[in-house]
Amino acid sequence: MTNSSSLPRKQLDILAQATTVRTALIAAEHDCALRLFNGFYEGIPDLVCDLYGRTLVLYNHADQPNSLQTLLRAAQAWYLERLPWLRAVVVKTRRSLSRDERNGRLTFGEAPDERIREVGVWYALDLRMNQDASFYLDTRNLRAWLREHLRGRSLLNSFAFTGSLGAAALAGGAHLVVQTDRSRGFLALARRTYGLNGFAYRQEDFPVGDFHRVIGALKHAGRLFDCVVLDPPYFSTSDSGRVDLEGEMARLINKVRPLVAHQGWLVVVNNALFVSGEEYLAQLKELCGDGYLSIESILPVPADVTGFGETRISLPPVDPSPFNHPTKIAVLRVARKDRGIAS
Repeated sequence: MTNSSSLPRKQLDILAQATTVRTALIAAEHDCALRLFNGFYEGIPDLVCDLYGRTLVLYNHADQPNSLQTLLRAAQAWYLERLPWLRAVVVKTRRSLSRDERNGRLTFGEAPDERIREVGVWYALDLRMNQDASFYLDTRNLRAWLREHLRGRSLLNSFAFTGSLGAAALAGGAHLVVQTDRSRGFLALARRTYGLNGFAYRQEDFPVGDFHRVIGALKHAGRLFDCVVLDPPYFSTSDSGRVDLEGEMARLINKVRPLVAHQGWLVVVNNALFVSGEEYLAQLKELCGDGYLSIESILPVPADVTGFGETRISLPPVDPSPFNHPTKIAVLRVARKDRGIAS
């Protein structure tokens, strides 16, 4: 193991400053999740460091993964010295040819954490399930919005992944949450989250299947929801259709829009790095031109993900403003000609 003293002084200072400004965000119980360092914006390109409970996750985003190995070993040693309560480290190599290395290799400890807590809600984790960490830090404020707005209301969480957005809505008192994804493994983790919080589980609220087919079936059944979340992957294809955030976001919005009840919300997320904020906003404004959609609010991404004013030294490759990050989250209000009410 490389000692942290082998880390160049400039890089050590960068990590130290980033960690210092986030100290207040680390829960005393060490059960929270946050981004400790975003190297793309904070000065060490290709290195991202996340905290999940007592597990450190290091992401190697380098085009030539071996070029970052010395830095990764030194950064791991530095964090273990600075945060001695850490009990596991996972390194994810995003451009490795090995699936196991993309999903994460345990480089310290016996096992990574399997849950974290956010504002009193437990979320199940599988930090080595795939190349992501099974829980998205950039949508923390969206989880807060769902907790605050959906008491007594219903939610459809399309592209649910591991269901954290739906779980947040239930924690806020939603009376019905439907979570759909084509991965049974992702939804199985959502069910674990339900168990951690004592939420009632119904099989019919977890339809597994292709987005286009599930949405089509819900429309055919005449279902309406007080809120629909559309948070698709950047790009995917299936026999039923394609998801393309750069070229076809408006089409996806129009596909789920009929499922939103009168005066309900449609929350749309576009995390395409090379779609500018102005371009995305222009798409939304064009959709609002018929008078039945309106932009109610823009939700920011938390500062630990974007980098803080005193730590951020570079910008995204494409300007996300008026959003504050390439994960661009907008809340739309929906009006219906037929004034349909959610069931």
